[in-house]
Amino acid sequence: MDDKVKSLLVAPDTSLKEALAHMDKIGYKLLIFIDDQQKFKGLLSIGDIQRAIIANYSLDEPALNFVREGLITARPDMTEAMIKAEMLKHRLVYMPVINADNKIERVIFWEDILQEESHLFPKLGLPVVIMAGGFGTRLKPLTNVLPKPLLPYGDKTILESIIDRFKKFGCVNFDISVNYKADFIQFYFDRIKDKDYNVNLFSEDAPLGTAGSLRLLKDKLKTTFFVSNCDILIEEDYSAIYNFHKEHNHELTLVASLKNYRIPYGTIESGNNGELIDIKEKPELSFMINCGLYILEPHLLSEIPENTFFHITHLMEKIKGRGGKVGVFPISEKSWIDIGEWQFYSKILLQ
Repeated sequence: MDDKVKSLLVAPDTSLKEALAHMDKIGYKLLIFIDDQQKFKGLLSIGDIQRAIIANYSLDEPALNFVREGLITARPDMTEAMIKAEMLKHRLVYMPVINADNKIERVIFWEDILQEESHLFPKLGLPVVIMAGGFGTRLKPLTNVLPKPLLPYGDKTILESIIDRFKKFGCVNFDISVNYKADFIQFYFDRIKDKDYNVNLFSEDAPLGTAGSLRLLKDKLKTTFFVSNCDILIEEDYSAIYNFHKEHNHELTLVASLKNYRIPYGTIESGNNGELIDIKEKPELSFMINCGLYILEPHLLSEIPENTFFHITHLMEKIKGRGGKVGVFPISEKSWIDIGEWQFYSKILLQ
C-alpha cells in the first residue's frame, strides 16, 4: 500500500473534528476507516460531516457513527470501464477496491482513469455577484496603488481566482460591484480577450455596505444567485451549498468555516466565594466563522433599502425578524482562504 493510499486511512475512534482536520491536511474530502486488522469499515465524506454539524452533533463524536449505508466501493472483478462509470455517476474522487476478506486491495483515483476534471462539477449556471467596492484598507499600502480585487494571487488576480472557482460549476455571468479604483478594474477586464465568461461592472456612488449595492440589481437578477466578497476563496462543492439551500427552503444561506483556537493556559471556572469548580488545561475552542459567501433568493433584493448603507447581516436580521429562514452551510477550516488580512496575504506573497 503506497503512501498516498495510507494517507486516506483513519482509525474507527477518529472524531469528527479530527476527521475534518485530516481532510484539510491531505487535500481529499473522503476518508477510509480501517480497524486494527486492516479491514475496511467504511467511507466518510465531507458531506457526512457537514450533515452531522448541521444536525448539531458535537465535533467530539466518533466520525464512524455518521458513515452512511450503501457505500460505493469496487470489487476486484469489476473492469476499469465499470469502475469509471460508477465514479462518474457518483462524482467520486477515488474508489477503494475491497476484496473477499474485506480488505483494501487497491484504490482507484480519479486522475488514474480520467484526466478531465470537469465531470466532477455539476453545472449550476447561477449568476454571481462579487462585492468589490471596498477601499482595501486592511491591505494598505498595496491598495494605494491597485484595488484589492486586482492584487496578484498566484499567476492571476484575486478576482480572477474567485471567478475560476465559480466557472467550474458553470457559473459564467458575473456582476461586480465597484467603487474604489473602478476604472482600473474596468480597464483590466477590457484588456482580457476571448473571455469564456461575462462581466458586468455596476457602481455604487458611495460605500453602501456588504449588501446595499445589491439593490441596484433588483430588476436584473430573477433567479437564485451567489454573492461573494472579493477577498475570499472557497474550496468547496458549490453545488452542495446550493442543494442545501434549496432542500431547506432558505431565503439566504451563508457559508461558515469551522475555526479552532487553542488557549495556551489553563482556564478556570469558579463558583460562590471563589470556590474552584473546574480547571481545563489548554482547552481548544471551536467556532463557526462567516466566510463571506452567500446564496440569496431574488425577492430579497426588494427588501434592501435604496441608497442606504446596509450590511448583509442587516438583511439576515430582517429575514429572521419576519420569520424567514436563513441557513448556515459548514465547511472545514482550510476550505476558506481569507486574503483580505495583511498577515494572510503577506504569506501568499512569500510562497
